[in-house]
Amino acid sequence: MSQRTIVILGAGAWGTTLATLAKVSGHAVRVWSRGDALQTALDGADLVFSAVSMKGVEAVAEQVQHATIAPHTVFVTATKGLAAMSSHDMPLLPSQIWQTALPLHPVAVLSGPNLSQEIQQGLPAATVVASHDLAAAEVVQATLSSHSFRIYTNDNVLGVELGGTLKNVIAIAVGTCDGLQLGTNAKAALVTRGLAEIIRVGTYWGAKPETFYGLSGLGDLLATCNSALSRNYQVGYGLAQGKSLTEVLAQLKGTAEGVNTTQVLMKLAEQQKIAVPISHQVDRLLKGDITPQAAVEALMLRDYKPETP
Repeated sequence: MSQRTIVILGAGAWGTTLATLAKVSGHAVRVWSRGDALQTALDGADLVFSAVSMKGVEAVAEQVQHATIAPHTVFVTATKGLAAMSSHDMPLLPSQIWQTALPLHPVAVLSGPNLSQEIQQGLPAATVVASHDLAAAEVVQATLSSHSFRIYTNDNVLGVELGGTLKNVIAIAVGTCDGLQLGTNAKAALVTRGLAEIIRVGTYWGAKPETFYGLSGLGDLLATCNSALSRNYQVGYGLAQGKSLTEVLAQLKGTAEGVNTTQVLMKLAEQQKIAVPISHQVDRLLKGDITPQAAVEALMLRDYKPETP
């Protein structure tokens, strides 16, 4: 495979990891962060990966929109989050923001059970790249795949992106469960019902249900809910230890996207009457309206019902 010029927007943990993967595969890599010359970074880029936090996506996309970009450049979003609703009926996903800014360029989504620290250690991992442009997805697949990093392609962009985004909310709940030392049975129930909740929201959004059983859905959910390396898990765990949200976030290395995602998701769920009991309790917990113990009790005392998604 010929060498490609890869640009990484964002020098955080995930951006640095993507840069490492690209370098290992023999590509020329440029990592951009705020304060750097954006046009210089983008010159001649074959692939541009956006690994900025959700709060910075719109601003960075606008800057890129006004830059000179090669016609063949493929953009890949690796951000897992939601932009708050304003004049839109639905929250915006990162890929939608990028595609609106760059309508003439293919946009792909990279999402999966990918804890950056493990990948940096060379441990094996797999992920999914989704795009409406199959050729673009295959370019990303060929560029980053290695003996320790396997990439699958998918055409269900919405499902792949939502799976990686919504699982962060459930990870906060599971971190709380572990912080309270409620045991394996409770955790298994929470993860299982959490997946049902993700599928319920995703299918309302228009995603294919089966996508959520793949790497970017169930796979990412399992990884995030079973590792203290997950920042969203750490949020729930810290709250269960009696810390305030402000204290927990101050101690994190990086952004826990699940905090903002919970707020945006709850606005949608309330407007559209979507049942999201776990996310609802996470929202109350993050706002300080309820204790971790009371949140668990509220879930356990819900009305009896059949087990359906």
